[in-house]
Amino acid sequence: MHDFLLAKEIIEALKKIAAEKKINQAKSVDIEVGNISMSHDGHPEHLEEINLENLKFGLNNIAKRTAFENADFRLKKIEGDSWKITNIEVE
Repeated sequence: MHDFLLAKEIIEALKKIAAEKKINQAKSVDIEVGNISMSHDGHPEHLEEINLENLKFGLNNIAKRTAFENADFRLKKIEGDSWKITNIEVE
């Protein structure tokens, strides 16, 4: 569930970038993901670590009918507790 929420947040950020930069079709997206834990109900005792495999699955599904529908989402685990888009390759 948490992976899906993060995927939705990332796709929303990508859609804003696509609109600003006039990206019609992305070939790949590089994303660095730290040790993010998310709680779906606001209770710290219910924190769950983000799973990169589940996150990629969510990204691929949420990206349908966007400029990122056919993009290869390349995820890299990094130190820290945040995420960032590091590169977008366009066709």
